[in-house]
Amino acid sequence: MCTTCGCPTTDHDHDNSHEQKHTNGVKHAHHHDAKPVKRSIITIEEDILSKNNRLASFNRALFKDKGIFVLNLVSSPGSGKTSLLERTLRDLSEKLRCAVIEGDQQTDNDARRIAATGVPVRQINTGSGCHLDAHMIMNGTDGFDLDNLDLLLIENVGNLVCPAAFDLGEQHKVAVLSVTEGEDKPLKYPQMFRNSTVMLLNKTDLLPHLDFDVEKCKQYARNVSPGILIFEVSAKSGEGMEAWYQWLKDGAEKG
Repeated sequence: MCTTCGCPTTDHDHDNSHEQKHTNGVKHAHHHDAKPVKRSIITIEEDILSKNNRLASFNRALFKDKGIFVLNLVSSPGSGKTSLLERTLRDLSEKLRCAVIEGDQQTDNDARRIAATGVPVRQINTGSGCHLDAHMIMNGTDGFDLDNLDLLLIENVGNLVCPAAFDLGEQHKVAVLSVTEGEDKPLKYPQMFRNSTVMLLNKTDLLPHLDFDVEKCKQYARNVSPGILIFEVSAKSGEGMEAWYQWLKDGAEKG
């Protein structure tokens, strides 16, 4: 088991540089009859993240040079990321030149939904991997006309743990939290919300049917990330989406 992201080392679907950390002579201590070697595990984890961060810096410099506003959307499964993207793209694609990278373990279901909006999309399947990494994003931008993009939206694999540790070269991590999940998610998964500069509190149209304390949830998010920007939105009803759109347009204008 990879100590950084939880991906099984026997079936690892990250880029080769990540796989090599498990095959080029440094092994995890998984023998049942041997005591785990903590120093080796820490070294492997640090080296994986170091390689990823170097590639993320390359991505970030490229996106800055091209003037592209890049967001990494992260959440647990079922939060409504894809529905939010669909509505956002349909409402903004005539105002902003957009593209999407879709991350899932299997299927191209979400990519096909995004393609129906008319926006260019690339699917990345991670197999048993639990997150996207910077190398995947570097490859995923192949085929996009980066000179004619304003906004790149990356929908990460549904997971509130692993994607928190991996910089993709984005300008902002955007945590999507559905009101059906419970208001204490920011406290249960603090690293994800601490690393996110924006939170979309989604499915607010369901609030009349739920016992969910919006203000408590927002306070929990600010407890772990004091400067986090919060939008209350509903991809279904459109409530709150205009404020989100304006933020996107402002960010794209600045590049």
